[in-house]
Amino acid sequence: MTKTITSPCFITQLREQIEYPTAGVFSKVLLKDNACQYTLFCLAANTDISEHTSIRNATINVIEGRGLLTLSGEDIILEPGVFVLMPANAPHSLKAEENLTFLLTLSEKVTDKN
Repeated sequence: MTKTITSPCFITQLREQIEYPTAGVFSKVLLKDNACQYTLFCLAANTDISEHTSIRNATINVIEGRGLLTLSGEDIILEPGVFVLMPANAPHSLKAEENLTFLLTLSEKVTDKN
């Protein structure tokens, strides 16, 4: 299967975009269109993100570091190369055990149809 890329395209070296804060979270939206938002997250070691949900499906693609994601009650070790799909409305929290960087992609918004 061949996919055609049309201009304007976007190319970046993710490792060059990494900026660790001294504490907490640094996030940078790299690209946003009508369907998706691509955000680079850089977390300082020992940073916690408390449990929350999102109305959008999301993926995490770990670039460097180590952490622990709790997704719908399941603990998932985050390390380079790990890819996680988080369905919309799934409760999740995160702990960076060391400096941690991942690309978060949010897909189209999910709407409830009653």
